[in-house]
Amino acid sequence: MVKKIYADNAATTALSPKVLDKMMPYLTEIYGNPSSIYEEGVKANNAINVAREEIAKCIGASPNEIYFTSGGSEADNWAIKGAAHLMLKKGKKHIISSAFEHHAVLHTLDALKREGFEITLLDVHEDGIVRPEDLENAIREDTGLVTIMYANNEIGTIQPISELAEICKNHNIIFHTDAVQAIGNVEIDVHNQNIDMLSLTGHKFHGPKGCGALYVKKGLRIPNLIDGGAQENGRRAGTENVAGIVGLAEALKLAIAGMDERNKKLTAIRDKIIDGLLKIERSRLNGDPVKRLPGNINMCFEGIEGESLLLNLDLKGISASSGSACTSGSLDPSHVLLSIGLPHEIAHGSMRLSFSDDNTMEDADYILETVPPIIEKLRAMSPLWEKIKKEEALKF
Repeated sequence: MVKKIYADNAATTALSPKVLDKMMPYLTEIYGNPSSIYEEGVKANNAINVAREEIAKCIGASPNEIYFTSGGSEADNWAIKGAAHLMLKKGKKHIISSAFEHHAVLHTLDALKREGFEITLLDVHEDGIVRPEDLENAIREDTGLVTIMYANNEIGTIQPISELAEICKNHNIIFHTDAVQAIGNVEIDVHNQNIDMLSLTGHKFHGPKGCGALYVKKGLRIPNLIDGGAQENGRRAGTENVAGIVGLAEALKLAIAGMDERNKKLTAIRDKIIDGLLKIERSRLNGDPVKRLPGNINMCFEGIEGESLLLNLDLKGISASSGSACTSGSLDPSHVLLSIGLPHEIAHGSMRLSFSDDNTMEDADYILETVPPIIEKLRAMSPLWEKIKKEEALKF
């Protein structure tokens, strides 16, 4: 019987049974519309208020700074478009971001560029880290917004968010961070870190899909993305996903409470696999080996196609990816790997493993038993690998 290992938790996580238990009453019993004034509606509205307080506490915010969304992509769109149009009124049309943001950010910036905004994408260097000095040097008089992700969704590198936000504060520039991958994995205090806006979504930390949140610092009044009813203090229209919101709060509480113990466990699993896979000839770890999420591994193996590797892993019961789930249908190499300087032919041979607290050291052992023979088999079939070996032989 094939062992089953789910190692694509950066794409999505399993819903926690504890979270599901918390959600169920709001799907079956307390199903009233939160805007209604009768008992069922009042109970639903109360649940949203409690969830807002709990989420705010987890990130060092105030409850009135938390707005619920359908997920991270909506939160990113709202934050970036809202801040851009707000600052345009002050004559500021320049936005700074990084070259390896999630497409929810990059495509939003593309849309703003078509409106006439000017975009600067900072280099992330070979280690996948934005340098504060690069941000400082890129700022112009008309810079109104900086948006830098907290942790990269493909290579897991963690950015110096506090330093970047401090620079923005000194220049009176709005600072937004897409924290979808970081939330629940690193300590975040939006007030102490000078973060003006932060995006998160529940399904990355064992919460429900289709429910996220945007933190917006008090006093920052960005335009609405969705107009209609008076929900979310008139800032985001639409009947609230009560069960999802309750589940989001519960999942985040559980993630924060167990973060230290979980991170120690995942770091041990991560480092064991990395050490083992780096013994494979012509393999490389992508991104900084230390300043990365505890459950993230992203590696390239020369002479193979990443898609073939993933299909062979699936046959062995291992669910992995080659990058973002949002671009899994694309045949192009990862823009993240290209941004750290990898050539196309190497970037095509990538594999991302991402773990949760459901994974074990036994999973690591199985992965280390399984991956090297697959790499060897694929290279034996690859004319590219033969070319690489010949070129290496000519060097000696």
